Amino acid sequence: MAAGCRFPYGEAMRRIVEGVRRFQREIFPQKQDLFRRLAGGQAPRVLLVTCGDSRIVPDLLMQTEPGELFICRNAGNIVPAYGASTGGVSATIEYAVVALGIRHLIVCGHSDCGAMKGILYPDTLRAMPTVAAWLRHADAARHVVEALYPDRPEAEKLELLARENVLAQLANLLTHPAVAARLVGGTLDVYGWYYEIGTGAVLAWDGASNRFVPLEAGEQVPRASPRPRGVEA
Repeated sequence: MAAGCRFPYGEAMRRIVEGVRRFQREIFPQKQDLFRRLAGGQAPRVLLVTCGDSRIVPDLLMQTEPGELFICRNAGNIVPAYGASTGGVSATIEYAVVALGIRHLIVCGHSDCGAMKGILYPDTLRAMPTVAAWLRHADAARHVVEALYPDRPEAEKLELLARENVLAQLANLLTHPAVAARLVGGTLDVYGWYYEIGTGAVLAWDGASNRFVPLEAGEQVPRASPRPRGVEA
């Protein structure tokens, strides 16, 4: 582009296009062998359901490479109960579990979540009826917070709601037949995480102790899923 020529689509898109060019020029050549392998298909083993918030960058947070994560993003990291909404989230989960053979499924919420703010302050959603309807899939989390923490400060309520929402969506997830069958058979594990944007901390729901615990490196990653029953002969 000639010096002094303004980018016709504005600064934000200029940065995006320059990023693509930099990727093609600098990053792609370094990972060319990886992309050649991925060009023929994918075999991820982890499905991540997380929020569409621009501050959540899964491959940065988890230090993963292309091809490792199958990602489903939406407002509030919602998983509608099976049959409640035949849409992209349910289809993505079913495809990941059945077609791709996903072995691990993470539902990850986060701090300062705009969707959770909408639940706490429903008047802010008057001009967004579609968002309001979508967030009804988090009603269970809202009721838990109202029942157990009615007198907590608003900032604390927001954090509690985001964590309870992870648990509510895990409960919804277990209503999906493909998920339920594989959990029983021991071929799928489910995890519930909460990411704190300002500190980088990640908490994981430990189904054995019924609490969120710091996610630490080690052989045992806290699971939210029930113990598999297996198949008796």
